[in-house]
Amino acid sequence: MMSPIAAVLIHVADVEAGLAWYERAFPLAKRVGIGEPPFECLSFAGVFIEVVSADSQVSSGAAGSVVYWRVAQFETALSHMRGAGATLYRGPLSIENGERMCQVRDPWGNCIGLRGPSSS
Repeated sequence: MMSPIAAVLIHVADVEAGLAWYERAFPLAKRVGIGEPPFECLSFAGVFIEVVSADSQVSSGAAGSVVYWRVAQFETALSHMRGAGATLYRGPLSIENGERMCQVRDPWGNCIGLRGPSSS
């Protein structure tokens, strides 16, 4: 089944640094070129992670919607993100069905949600 989410735009001050950081944070993501002329982004689990320049209309930071990524083991994923340089922003919380969730922030202040089963 195709993901109902086509793309997530991540606004940063430095696009190349942002792409490099998200490649570390999502190690299974592949850098791809889409469109004409080609626009570089990351492809991960059927979703494009489009790292774009922050500007006067959309700045970087925590202010609005947050995409939650389903992870196989919550604590492992949180540890990986923190190791890549993300900082814990909200949570973690225990939720239904033995799952946990939290939000971390990338180096530009954007929120990334993590949700999955507890490994403990």
